[in-house]
Amino acid sequence: MNLQVLIDSIVRQMTVLIAQLSTARGLRAPLANVANQVFLDLAEELHQQGVSRKVSADMFGLALRTYLRKIQRLSESSTEQGRSLWQAVLEYLQRHDLLTRAEVLQHFCRDDSQVVAGVLQDLSDTGLVYRAGAGPATSYRAATQAELGRVSEAGAGVGFDELIWAIVYREGPLSGEALARITRQAELETVISRLLAAGRIQSEVRGTETVYSAKDLFIPRYSPVGWEAAVFDHFQAVVQTIAARLTTEAEARSDLVGGSTYSLEVWPGHPYEQEALAQLGQFRERTSALRAKIRQHNQEHPRGSDVIHITVYGGQCVVREQREESSDV
Repeated sequence: MNLQVLIDSIVRQMTVLIAQLSTARGLRAPLANVANQVFLDLAEELHQQGVSRKVSADMFGLALRTYLRKIQRLSESSTEQGRSLWQAVLEYLQRHDLLTRAEVLQHFCRDDSQVVAGVLQDLSDTGLVYRAGAGPATSYRAATQAELGRVSEAGAGVGFDELIWAIVYREGPLSGEALARITRQAELETVISRLLAAGRIQSEVRGTETVYSAKDLFIPRYSPVGWEAAVFDHFQAVVQTIAARLTTEAEARSDLVGGSTYSLEVWPGHPYEQEALAQLGQFRERTSALRAKIRQHNQEHPRGSDVIHITVYGGQCVVREQREESSDV
Protein backbone atom coordinates (compact mmCIF):
# COMPACT_ATOMS: atom_id res chain seq x y z
CA MET A 1 0.00 0.00 0.00
CA ASN A 2 2.80 2.43 0.91
CA LEU A 3 4.54 1.71 -2.40
CA GLN A 4 1.36 2.36 -4.39
CA VAL A 5 0.81 5.69 -2.62
CA LEU A 6 4.43 6.64 -3.34
CA ILE A 7 4.11 5.76 -7.04
CA ASP A 8 0.82 7.66 -7.34
CA SER A 9 2.34 10.70 -5.67
CA ILE A 10 5.40 10.68 -7.93
CA VAL A 11 3.21 10.35 -11.03
CA ARG A 12 1.13 13.29 -9.82
CA GLN A 13 4.25 15.43 -9.36
CA MET A 14 5.50 14.34 -12.79
CA THR A 15 2.28 15.54 -14.40
CA VAL A 16 2.78 18.92 -12.73
CA LEU A 17 6.31 19.13 -14.14
CA ILE A 18 5.23 18.06 -17.65
CA ALA A 19 2.39 20.59 -17.61
CA GLN A 20 4.81 23.35 -16.60
CA LEU A 21 7.31 22.35 -19.30
CA SER A 22 4.65 22.11 -22.00
CA THR A 23 3.64 25.73 -21.38
CA ALA A 24 7.05 27.18 -20.50
CA ARG A 25 7.77 30.69 -21.76
CA GLY A 26 4.41 31.00 -23.48
CA LEU A 27 4.93 27.91 -25.67
CA ARG A 28 2.43 25.12 -26.25
CA ALA A 29 4.06 21.73 -26.75
CA PRO A 30 2.04 18.87 -28.30
CA LEU A 31 1.34 16.13 -25.75
CA ALA A 32 -0.71 13.68 -27.80
CA ASN A 33 1.87 10.89 -27.70
CA VAL A 34 3.11 11.34 -24.12
CA ALA A 35 0.94 8.60 -22.62
CA ASN A 36 1.89 6.17 -25.40
CA GLN A 37 5.59 6.89 -24.95
CA VAL A 38 5.37 6.47 -21.17
CA PHE A 39 3.66 3.11 -21.63
CA LEU A 40 6.30 1.88 -24.11
CA ASP A 41 9.24 3.08 -22.02
CA LEU A 42 7.82 1.58 -18.84
CA ALA A 43 7.04 -1.74 -20.54
CA GLU A 44 10.57 -1.91 -21.97
CA GLU A 45 12.18 -1.01 -18.64
CA LEU A 46 10.21 -3.74 -16.86
CA HIS A 47 11.34 -6.20 -19.54
CA GLN A 48 14.98 -5.13 -19.10
CA GLN A 49 14.66 -5.74 -15.35
CA GLY A 50 13.66 -9.34 -16.00
CA VAL A 51 9.91 -9.00 -15.48
CA SER A 52 8.03 -11.34 -17.84
CA ARG A 53 5.54 -9.94 -20.34
CA LYS A 54 2.77 -11.85 -18.58
CA VAL A 55 3.58 -10.33 -15.20
CA SER A 56 4.00 -6.88 -16.78
CA ALA A 57 0.58 -7.19 -18.42
CA ASP A 58 -0.92 -8.02 -15.04
CA MET A 59 0.83 -5.01 -13.47
CA PHE A 60 -0.83 -2.80 -16.09
CA GLY A 61 -4.18 -4.49 -15.49
CA LEU A 62 -4.30 -5.84 -19.04
CA ALA A 63 -4.78 -9.28 -20.54
CA LEU A 64 -1.54 -10.61 -22.03
CA ARG A 65 -2.88 -10.53 -25.61
CA THR A 66 -4.14 -6.95 -25.20
CA TYR A 67 -0.83 -5.92 -23.67
CA LEU A 68 1.22 -7.43 -26.51
CA ARG A 69 -1.01 -5.92 -29.18
CA LYS A 70 -0.68 -2.50 -27.59
CA ILE A 71 3.11 -2.80 -27.59
CA GLN A 72 3.01 -3.90 -31.22
CA ARG A 73 0.74 -1.00 -32.18
CA LEU A 74 3.00 1.58 -30.56
CA SER A 75 6.29 0.00 -31.52
CA GLU A 76 8.22 0.21 -34.78
CA SER A 77 6.24 -0.11 -37.98
CA SER A 78 7.06 -3.09 -40.22
CA THR A 79 6.29 -0.96 -43.27
CA GLU A 80 8.44 2.05 -42.36
CA GLN A 81 11.22 0.82 -40.09
CA GLY A 82 12.96 3.13 -37.64
CA ARG A 83 9.74 4.78 -36.48
CA SER A 84 6.78 3.74 -34.39
CA LEU A 85 3.68 2.70 -36.31
CA TRP A 86 1.83 5.56 -34.62
CA GLN A 87 4.39 8.07 -35.92
CA ALA A 88 4.59 6.48 -39.36
CA VAL A 89 0.81 6.60 -39.91
CA LEU A 90 0.61 10.21 -38.73
CA GLU A 91 3.45 11.32 -41.02
CA TYR A 92 1.90 9.44 -43.96
CA LEU A 93 -1.38 11.28 -43.43
CA GLN A 94 0.46 14.60 -43.10
CA ARG A 95 2.02 14.06 -46.54
CA HIS A 96 -1.41 13.78 -48.20
CA ASP A 97 -4.45 16.03 -48.29
CA LEU A 98 -7.02 13.26 -47.82
CA LEU A 99 -6.81 9.47 -47.58
CA THR A 100 -9.36 6.73 -47.17
CA ARG A 101 -9.06 3.93 -44.63
CA ALA A 102 -8.50 1.48 -47.51
CA GLU A 103 -5.59 3.57 -48.85
CA VAL A 104 -3.94 3.73 -45.43
CA LEU A 105 -4.33 -0.02 -44.90
CA GLN A 106 -2.92 -0.69 -48.36
CA HIS A 107 0.17 1.43 -47.66
CA PHE A 108 0.77 -0.33 -44.33
CA CYS A 109 -0.05 -3.77 -45.70
CA ARG A 110 2.93 -5.34 -43.90
CA ASP A 111 1.48 -4.34 -40.53
CA ASP A 112 -1.48 -5.95 -38.78
CA SER A 113 -4.59 -4.29 -40.24
CA GLN A 114 -6.34 -4.26 -36.85
CA VAL A 115 -3.33 -2.57 -35.28
CA VAL A 116 -3.27 0.07 -38.06
CA ALA A 117 -7.00 0.63 -37.52
CA GLY A 118 -6.31 1.08 -33.83
CA VAL A 119 -3.67 3.70 -34.62
CA LEU A 120 -6.14 5.59 -36.83
CA GLN A 121 -8.64 5.51 -33.99
CA ASP A 122 -6.05 6.82 -31.53
CA LEU A 123 -5.03 9.64 -33.89
CA SER A 124 -8.68 10.61 -34.35
CA ASP A 125 -9.39 10.50 -30.62
CA THR A 126 -6.42 12.75 -29.83
CA GLY A 127 -7.41 15.32 -32.44
CA LEU A 128 -4.29 14.94 -34.56
CA VAL A 129 -6.39 13.56 -37.41
CA TYR A 130 -9.90 14.45 -38.59
CA ARG A 131 -12.21 11.62 -39.69
CA ALA A 132 -15.31 11.60 -41.87
CA GLY A 133 -17.53 8.83 -43.17
CA ALA A 134 -17.77 5.18 -42.16
CA GLY A 135 -16.41 1.79 -43.16
CA PRO A 136 -13.66 1.30 -45.77
CA ALA A 137 -14.58 4.65 -47.33
CA THR A 138 -13.84 6.53 -44.12
CA SER A 139 -11.54 9.42 -44.99
CA TYR A 140 -8.78 10.94 -42.85
CA ARG A 141 -7.01 14.28 -42.92
CA ALA A 142 -4.13 15.32 -40.69
CA ALA A 143 -4.82 18.44 -38.64
CA THR A 144 -2.89 21.52 -39.72
CA GLN A 145 -0.39 23.26 -37.48
CA ALA A 146 -2.82 26.13 -37.00
CA GLU A 147 -5.54 23.70 -35.92
CA LEU A 148 -3.23 22.05 -33.42
CA GLY A 149 -2.14 25.40 -32.04
CA ARG A 150 1.48 24.51 -32.59
CA VAL A 151 4.13 27.10 -32.02
CA SER A 152 5.91 28.81 -34.86
CA GLU A 153 9.06 27.13 -36.08
CA ALA A 154 10.96 30.43 -35.99
CA GLY A 155 12.73 29.55 -32.75
CA ALA A 156 13.04 25.82 -33.39
CA GLY A 157 16.41 24.30 -32.69
CA VAL A 158 17.55 26.94 -30.16
CA GLY A 159 19.22 25.07 -27.31
CA PHE A 160 18.92 21.71 -29.10
CA ASP A 161 22.71 21.25 -29.29
CA GLU A 162 22.97 21.64 -25.52
CA LEU A 163 20.14 19.21 -24.91
CA ILE A 164 21.75 16.53 -27.10
CA TRP A 165 25.06 17.21 -25.34
CA ALA A 166 23.39 16.61 -21.94
CA ILE A 167 21.76 13.37 -23.12
CA VAL A 168 25.07 12.06 -24.50
CA TYR A 169 26.86 13.02 -21.27
CA ARG A 170 24.34 11.38 -18.96
CA GLU A 171 23.33 8.34 -21.03
CA GLY A 172 26.36 7.76 -23.27
CA PRO A 173 28.16 6.10 -24.87
CA LEU A 174 25.34 6.15 -27.43
CA SER A 175 25.25 5.26 -31.10
CA GLY A 176 23.66 7.64 -33.57
CA GLU A 177 20.77 5.21 -33.98
CA ALA A 178 20.21 4.98 -30.23
CA LEU A 179 20.37 8.75 -29.91
CA ALA A 180 17.80 9.19 -32.68
CA ARG A 181 15.55 6.65 -30.97
CA ILE A 182 15.78 8.43 -27.61
CA THR A 183 15.19 11.90 -29.00
CA ARG A 184 12.78 10.77 -31.76
CA GLN A 185 14.72 13.01 -34.16
CA ALA A 186 15.69 11.37 -37.45
CA GLU A 187 18.26 13.98 -38.55
CA LEU A 188 20.97 14.46 -35.95
CA GLU A 189 24.05 14.43 -38.16
CA THR A 190 24.38 18.22 -38.26
CA VAL A 191 24.00 18.57 -34.49
CA ILE A 192 26.49 15.77 -33.83
CA SER A 193 28.98 17.35 -36.24
CA ARG A 194 28.75 20.69 -34.41
CA LEU A 195 29.18 19.04 -31.01
CA LEU A 196 32.20 17.07 -32.24
CA ALA A 197 33.80 20.16 -33.79
CA ALA A 198 33.31 22.10 -30.56
CA GLY A 199 34.87 19.30 -28.51
CA ARG A 200 31.72 18.88 -26.47
CA ILE A 201 31.36 15.19 -27.37
CA GLN A 202 33.77 12.54 -28.61
CA SER A 203 33.30 9.64 -31.03
CA GLU A 204 34.69 6.11 -30.87
CA VAL A 205 34.28 3.13 -33.19
CA ARG A 206 33.07 0.03 -31.38
CA GLY A 207 32.67 -2.97 -33.60
CA THR A 208 30.59 -1.92 -36.57
CA GLU A 209 29.12 1.29 -35.16
CA THR A 210 30.27 4.69 -33.97
CA VAL A 211 29.31 5.69 -30.44
CA TYR A 212 29.36 9.13 -28.84
CA SER A 213 30.23 10.15 -25.30
CA ALA A 214 31.04 13.32 -23.38
CA LYS A 215 33.64 13.83 -20.67
CA ASP A 216 31.85 16.76 -19.08
CA LEU A 217 28.84 19.05 -19.32
CA PHE A 218 28.76 22.74 -18.50
CA ILE A 219 25.88 25.14 -19.14
CA PRO A 220 26.70 28.71 -17.95
CA ARG A 221 24.23 29.90 -15.32
CA TYR A 222 23.12 32.97 -17.29
CA SER A 223 23.33 31.44 -20.76
CA PRO A 224 20.40 32.60 -22.98
CA VAL A 225 20.12 29.08 -24.45
CA GLY A 226 20.39 25.57 -23.05
CA TRP A 227 17.86 25.79 -20.22
CA GLU A 228 16.29 22.57 -21.53
CA ALA A 229 19.63 20.78 -21.09
CA ALA A 230 19.94 22.14 -17.55
CA VAL A 231 16.42 20.95 -16.66
CA PHE A 232 17.15 17.48 -18.05
CA ASP A 233 20.48 17.31 -16.19
CA HIS A 234 18.94 18.37 -12.88
CA PHE A 235 16.06 15.92 -13.19
CA GLN A 236 18.27 13.04 -14.33
CA ALA A 237 20.57 13.62 -11.36
CA VAL A 238 17.66 13.40 -8.91
CA VAL A 239 16.28 10.24 -10.54
CA GLN A 240 19.72 8.62 -10.64
CA THR A 241 20.30 9.39 -6.96
CA ILE A 242 16.93 8.00 -5.86
CA ALA A 243 17.38 4.86 -8.01
CA ALA A 244 20.84 4.29 -6.52
CA ARG A 245 19.46 4.76 -3.01
CA LEU A 246 16.91 1.99 -3.58
CA THR A 247 19.62 -0.62 -4.21
CA THR A 248 20.85 -2.90 -1.44
CA GLU A 249 24.43 -1.73 -1.98
CA ALA A 250 23.41 1.79 -0.96
CA GLU A 251 22.70 0.66 2.60
CA ALA A 252 26.40 0.03 3.14
CA ARG A 253 27.35 3.35 1.52
CA SER A 254 24.78 5.69 3.07
CA ASP A 255 27.47 8.34 3.49
CA LEU A 256 28.13 8.37 -0.28
CA VAL A 257 24.72 7.71 -1.83
CA GLY A 258 21.51 9.54 -0.97
CA GLY A 259 20.08 12.97 -0.42
CA SER A 260 18.63 15.20 2.24
CA THR A 261 15.82 17.73 2.01
CA TYR A 262 15.55 20.59 4.47
CA SER A 263 12.69 23.07 4.75
CA LEU A 264 13.54 26.41 6.35
CA GLU A 265 10.84 28.94 7.29
CA VAL A 266 11.89 32.58 7.68
CA TRP A 267 10.31 35.99 7.11
CA PRO A 268 11.47 39.54 6.35
CA GLY A 269 13.58 40.73 9.23
CA HIS A 270 14.24 37.20 10.51
CA PRO A 271 17.81 36.99 11.95
CA TYR A 272 18.61 34.02 9.67
CA GLU A 273 16.74 35.17 6.53
CA GLN A 274 19.81 36.08 4.48
CA GLU A 275 21.79 33.04 5.64
CA ALA A 276 18.94 30.75 4.55
CA LEU A 277 18.49 32.48 1.18
CA ALA A 278 22.24 32.30 0.50
CA GLN A 279 22.45 28.49 0.80
CA LEU A 280 22.26 27.77 -2.94
CA GLY A 281 24.77 30.47 -3.84
CA GLN A 282 27.27 29.18 -1.29
CA PHE A 283 26.78 25.61 -2.51
CA ARG A 284 27.43 26.69 -6.10
CA GLU A 285 30.60 28.55 -5.15
CA ARG A 286 32.08 25.64 -3.18
CA THR A 287 31.16 22.98 -5.74
CA SER A 288 32.27 25.12 -8.72
CA ALA A 289 35.66 25.68 -7.08
CA LEU A 290 36.04 21.94 -6.46
CA ARG A 291 35.05 21.12 -10.04
CA ALA A 292 37.61 23.59 -11.40
CA LYS A 293 40.39 21.97 -9.36
CA ILE A 294 39.37 18.46 -10.45
CA ARG A 295 39.13 19.52 -14.11
CA GLN A 296 42.58 21.13 -13.99
CA HIS A 297 44.10 17.98 -12.47
CA ASN A 298 42.39 15.72 -15.02
CA GLN A 299 43.74 17.80 -17.90
CA GLU A 300 47.29 17.44 -16.57
CA HIS A 301 47.18 13.73 -15.71
CA PRO A 302 46.09 10.62 -17.65
CA ARG A 303 42.59 9.27 -17.04
CA GLY A 304 42.51 6.24 -14.73
CA SER A 305 41.08 2.89 -15.79
CA ASP A 306 38.64 2.76 -12.87
CA VAL A 307 36.75 6.07 -12.91
CA ILE A 308 34.31 7.07 -10.17
CA HIS A 309 31.47 9.31 -11.39
CA ILE A 310 30.13 11.49 -8.58
CA THR A 311 26.92 13.41 -9.16
CA VAL A 312 26.05 16.12 -6.66
CA TYR A 313 22.79 18.01 -7.05
CA GLY A 314 21.79 21.17 -5.22
CA GLY A 315 18.42 22.82 -5.63
CA GLN A 316 16.51 25.53 -3.86
CA CYS A 317 12.95 26.76 -4.14
CA VAL A 318 11.63 29.91 -2.45
CA VAL A 319 7.87 30.22 -2.05
CA ARG A 320 6.47 33.33 -0.43
CA GLU A 321 3.36 32.73 1.65
CA GLN A 322 1.23 35.75 2.46
CA ARG A 323 -1.18 35.19 5.30
CA GLU A 324 -4.19 37.42 5.82
CA GLU A 325 -4.28 39.13 9.16
CA SER A 326 -7.20 37.93 11.25
CA SER A 327 -9.45 40.55 12.76
CA ASP A 328 -12.46 40.57 15.00
CA VAL A 329 -15.68 42.05 13.63
